[in-house]
Amino acid sequence: MMQPESKQRQYSLSFLTVADVSPVEAIQIAAECGYAQVGLRLLPAAPNEADYPILTDATLIRETQAALADTGVKVADVEIIRLTPDFDGQKYIQFLEVAEQLGAKHILIAGNDTEHQRLVENYAAFCELSQQYHLSCDLEFMPWTAVKNLQHAQQIVTQSGQKNAAVLIDSLHFDRSDSTLEQVKALPTTQMNYVQLCDGLAEYDPSDEGLIKIARSNRLVPGQGEIDLISLIRALPKDITLAAEVPNLALAKRPALQRAQINLQAIQQLVALAEADAIAG
Repeated sequence: MMQPESKQRQYSLSFLTVADVSPVEAIQIAAECGYAQVGLRLLPAAPNEADYPILTDATLIRETQAALADTGVKVADVEIIRLTPDFDGQKYIQFLEVAEQLGAKHILIAGNDTEHQRLVENYAAFCELSQQYHLSCDLEFMPWTAVKNLQHAQQIVTQSGQKNAAVLIDSLHFDRSDSTLEQVKALPTTQMNYVQLCDGLAEYDPSDEGLIKIARSNRLVPGQGEIDLISLIRALPKDITLAAEVPNLALAKRPALQRAQINLQAIQQLVALAEADAIAG
């Protein structure tokens, strides 16, 4: 009798790793490298960032849908929704509609409101709205935002009471916050959809400006820094999607395809080491 095949781990090519190419190119690159999924940015992440054409360009949306259909690559996550004190989810209907048209699964959410109860209420309301478009709301903790660590992110997700609420762990932010591997292991699998991986140095500028600079332009290829990624991978569910999010100014001089290949191979090597350590242990 044949044994059922275990669920195969999937990998996603996050937007920031190949931010200089179009959505169609990103999908084609992902397919060529062997990623099953991609992340796409539909909204600017910073005030000085230009708008993204895919949010309003019907032709580009159709071309992106065609590339997804041709390659079999899926859209994992779309970026980025910031929960500010004056947040109004109804302003993002077009964002949700485009995300649904692209078959996206998850929305990357950032918490930018220091008033906890209001943040929870706005998050819960946006989860409810997003559910209508078959999307989860994945709250990413970042040390310079109002949601600084894994414990706080999980608290908000739990208090929201929404089935499509989840925590997004980014290895860089995990390393720079006071989060622990024990907290990762204790996180219910229902509250975790995918994880972003990159590496970084043990010594870094801990100011908000320093943290942001590294996060947006100076991350390291997984395995080339000093973050204990193997222990983090071992603490995660065995089949969770791992996303390569590695913006790096030096690496950006290389073609996007090469960047995508380098990071996928690096993550796969770490997964192999993590699994080997688990067996040995």
